[in-house]
Formats: sequence, C-alpha cells, structure tokens
Amino acid sequence: MCASTESTDQPFYDGHIDLLTDLLDGVRARRAVLYRAGMARGWSIRIADGAPLMLVAVIEGHMWVLIDDAEPVRVGPGDVAIVSLRSPYTVADEPGIAPQLVALPGDRYTTPGGVDVTEKLQTGRRTASATPGADTTIVVYGTYQVAGDVDDRLLAALPDVLVVPAGEVPDWVVCRLADEVVRDAPGQQLVLDRLLDLTLIVALRAWFARPGAPVPGWYRAQTDPAVGQALTLIHEHPGHLWNVTDLAAEAGVSRAWFARRFTELLGESPIRYLTGRRMAIAADRLRGTDSTIAGIAREVGYADAFSFSAAFTRTVGIRPSDYRNAYRTGHSVES
Repeated sequence: MCASTESTDQPFYDGHIDLLTDLLDGVRARRAVLYRAGMARGWSIRIADGAPLMLVAVIEGHMWVLIDDAEPVRVGPGDVAIVSLRSPYTVADEPGIAPQLVALPGDRYTTPGGVDVTEKLQTGRRTASATPGADTTIVVYGTYQVAGDVDDRLLAALPDVLVVPAGEVPDWVVCRLADEVVRDAPGQQLVLDRLLDLTLIVALRAWFARPGAPVPGWYRAQTDPAVGQALTLIHEHPGHLWNVTDLAAEAGVSRAWFARRFTELLGESPIRYLTGRRMAIAADRLRGTDSTIAGIAREVGYADAFSFSAAFTRTVGIRPSDYRNAYRTGHSVES
C-alpha cells in the first residue's frame, strides 16, 4: 500500500472559524509508545493499558476491534482505526478467539495468567511478534500514554472506535510512520511523536468529513448562522468578557432564542462552552509554556490567578499547578 500518492483532500472551510483545527491543535504526543507488530493467524490480545487513545494502521491483513457488549469492528488492509476507550477491550484476528496476551501500562505484556513476556515478544527496535510463524497481519500502532496529550474535548467527541477506510488517509503518511518506527536515530522519539500526531490529525479530519459520520454538536453548529457566529467569537476571542446577552446581540437574535438554540445544538449552555474553551486553552499553556498562572489567567479572561485557579479546579478536577507538574513528570493528569 505504500506507494507515493498526492492528496486530493479539499480544505474544510465554510465561512466560520475551523473548530476542528482548534480541537486538534491540542494533540501533542509525548513519549508515545509506537510499534510495528506482526501476528500469525489466530492471534488475540486483551488491551488493558488504560491509554486514552490508540491509533492502529493495518499494513497487511486485517484485525477486529472487540469492545465488550458492542458489535465487533473490522479493520482491513490500509484502514486506520482509532480507539478511544480506557476500559479493557480486545483486538484479534477474528472474533471469538480467546486472548493469548494482555497489554498492560508501561508497555508491558503478560499471558492471561500473569507471566511477563514483554522481552520475549520483541524482535527488534520497536518491532514485535505476538505469535510464532509467518505474519498474516502487520500493523503499526501508537498509543498516547498521558491523558493531557489529547484534549478532553476531542476524546469526548469520538466514539469508542472509529475506522477511516483505506485511501482516505494518504499512503505516504502511514508509510512514513511505518518506516520511521523501526529506525534508531538521534531525536527519533520526537520524530515518532510528531508523526503519530500527524497521522491522527489526518485520520480524524477524514473521518469528520465523511457523510453521515456521528460528529458532535459543535461540528454541525458551525454552519448555523447565529450559533456559528457566536462560536467564531468565542474561539477567536476567548479572553473577552462574554455573556449570553452580548453573544446573542452579536449574532443578531434574542437572548432567549440564542440560549435555547445554542444548548439544543451543542448540548451545553453558551457560558459552559466558553468556560470549557478557556480551560482547554489554559491546559495547553500549562503543558506547553512556562507562563505564570496569573499570565494564563489573564489570557483566558480571568482577573486574577485565584479566580482562574478556582474555575480550572472546578472544571478539570485538579489545580493548575498540580496539572502542570503532573504532565511534566509523566503522571496522569486526571482528577
């Protein structure tokens, strides 16, 4: 599948700010786990690593994603699958095969009985084989290990598993990831992190653009004349002291109609959405900059660090300083 092709993707633009760009801008892999894995027929692995998101590109063969109490999802050659599920699930050659391996946090693998077989599976630099014999399925997979590396709003917008069909993600993107994952060169982890980000972004852009895709309300709301205008203002000027009356006036509609329409399309009130947007920006600044808490507070519309810290803790479940420290030390930033 790895022949050079030119992308024919058309840019997304409908006259409003591109909210998908804002959402995907928060994707920042950091020390992501990436592997090229080969499996012989009859394989099955239970995924119990708790990672917030996994991306799998099938190079050869096929696989099934089996989520408890849900219909099996097939991923064919050239497809890219994205799994956003912290609870355990199974990936397998075919449904109904009992898992032979369990994937655990820390990039470890055991048998179902708990015997560690991590070193036994490794066949080279970031390569592994789950079963002996000729490989019938070859995949490249990457997992985001730290929750803050993927925006919570993005995770909330995704189904447990989605599949982007072959051809909708340019071959060169997947093939470059497949080539680089087995290389060992200076700065290689950083290269792989950024390639994983690129592959995820391109795959999600293709999925969101598919007719009939179960996209979240904010994606559809971009094209609403009134709500779309308000979303543009919130995203372009998140630090402005917006209230519902001002947003409705800017959209040219009554306050009551605007509040009802916004909540109908997005499933939350304008102020709650604004707060979420501000906290997403703040979280990105806490992860990616050395800006002071007070400086970040002013940037996202709060008069002082105290009021911002209270809002951040209430929304995210952890104080801004603790969030920054947890991210930088590689620990979970969940409450």
